[in-house]
Amino acid sequence: MKSSIDVLIVEDDFRVADINRQLVEKVKGFRVIGIAKTGEEAIQFLQSQPSLPHLILLDVYIPDRTGLSLFWEIRRNYHQIDIIMLSAAKETATVEEALRGGIFDYIIKPVDFSRFEKTLMHYAEQQSILSSRQELEQEDIDRLIGLQKSPASENPSAAASPKGIDQITLQKVREILTEVAGAGINALETGKAVGVSRSTARRYLEYLVSLGEAKAQLVYGEIGRPERRYRHEQNDQNSQNDQ
Repeated sequence: MKSSIDVLIVEDDFRVADINRQLVEKVKGFRVIGIAKTGEEAIQFLQSQPSLPHLILLDVYIPDRTGLSLFWEIRRNYHQIDIIMLSAAKETATVEEALRGGIFDYIIKPVDFSRFEKTLMHYAEQQSILSSRQELEQEDIDRLIGLQKSPASENPSAAASPKGIDQITLQKVREILTEVAGAGINALETGKAVGVSRSTARRYLEYLVSLGEAKAQLVYGEIGRPERRYRHEQNDQNSQNDQ
């Protein structure tokens, strides 16, 4: 891996630029080698450097450029430089164009450091893979693609979870299902054990059913409506992991 990953920040607001610099330098292995306030400054910096930066943090809104014109200029002339967009621009067309142009990531301002740090760590890991191998196996390529697609790739289940599913709560529900084993449990009992409402517990239980980790069964009692109970289901993937 490179001894350090050099970063150029392109940001017209000097206060935001300094904040971004501090965020970058909090992450081990990264250093900021320049800050440009305009597109012209950015191009002049790149033209004057004996060694180009590995990474550019680029805003969409630059005073002397319109839209993504600076992005495409850098792409055409300095295709070996990777780009992460840090911008308040949320328009779907803008994000889509940047994605098609091959950005490493797109982070909306204000920047959350935890989110930003994950991206830089994933970028560093990608560079480590590329610089340490003459050839890549499919597994290596899968890691590279995964790293670019999602900073949550270190936790695939978290990346794939739908909105409203918290991983900590989900794990608690998993543990409860395992503990009750064959007896099963209903949504009300699960909610009391986890500390959530019945409807929330049902949502988590049904999500585990959709993953194949739980099985739902209607149990008919002597009086009233049938009760929906859930049991832990040993799916194929879990079985393989246990072997």
